[in-house]
Amino acid sequence: MTKARTRQITKAVIPAAGLGTRFLPATKATPKEMLPVVDKPAIQYVVEEAAAAGLTDVLMITGRNKRPLEDHFDRAYELEEQLIRKGDQTRLDRVRESSDLATMHYVRQGDPKGLGHAVLCAEPHVGDQPFAVLLGDDLIDPRDPLLAKMIEVQRELGGSVVALIEVDPSQAHLYGCAAIKPAEWHGSVGSDGEIVRITDLVEKPAPGDAPSSYAVIGRYVLDPAVFEVLQATKPGVGGEIQLTDALRVLAQRTPGRGGPVHGVIFTGRRYDTGDRGDYLRAIVRLACEREDLGPEFRSWLKEFVGKGELDLLGNDEESDQA
Repeated sequence: MTKARTRQITKAVIPAAGLGTRFLPATKATPKEMLPVVDKPAIQYVVEEAAAAGLTDVLMITGRNKRPLEDHFDRAYELEEQLIRKGDQTRLDRVRESSDLATMHYVRQGDPKGLGHAVLCAEPHVGDQPFAVLLGDDLIDPRDPLLAKMIEVQRELGGSVVALIEVDPSQAHLYGCAAIKPAEWHGSVGSDGEIVRITDLVEKPAPGDAPSSYAVIGRYVLDPAVFEVLQATKPGVGGEIQLTDALRVLAQRTPGRGGPVHGVIFTGRRYDTGDRGDYLRAIVRLACEREDLGPEFRSWLKEFVGKGELDLLGNDEESDQA
């Protein structure tokens, strides 16, 4: 097949206007994106992922009470000077790390009209070039470079690309789900089985009505035609403008008109920080794998479990079944 060569992708959009109500009261005065995962805020992992994939221009879609996000990715001169005086080069490097990742830009969403509306807010900055969208609740392990693969697929096939995971059918109603078919893929990244053509998308389908068990997660590489479609997209599930609904329209289009839409099936390490339980599990997993923290933390964790400190779990299970 003829390869659909597209322009180089350099821009990433990170929607970060959510209120984080699942983490109240911690998020009453602190943006959920700034909650620490071990010793870095969750949002820094996302920006690091974008930078590692070559996206040097990052636009963050924010809202009220999100100023700490801007401060985190800005220089902290007083703190840096103090660390310089102390000769603490290690901490100085870590403080400067976030401000050196990418060129950061910010725009406020204003009315919380959904993910589709948040992406639409990026149009003046993005313009007429393909771009990536990364949601902050999904942390992708850097050892499994999903975004780089998606960018390569978009470069080869054009249109838009979404990340998919296979979920239990009983959980499909929590996601946007895709109807898929095999795709012609001859790129250097991945295999044919990992790349699929999306023929339909449904946001949070009713139980039993999902088109497949393949669910969309928070990584997208989008053709700029999505802006035109979003402008015409009416509120959907939850009364919000859904990005899934716009992608459904693009999936029916031909190359050159914003289509098609492909999916990359992801089977790597993913940490969900949007749920309290998964957030805690993400911290434990990442701490265990750290070279500086892992050995001591794993030893303590084994001792903690070995001493029967988790015996109360049995009572919790009985309560859940009551």
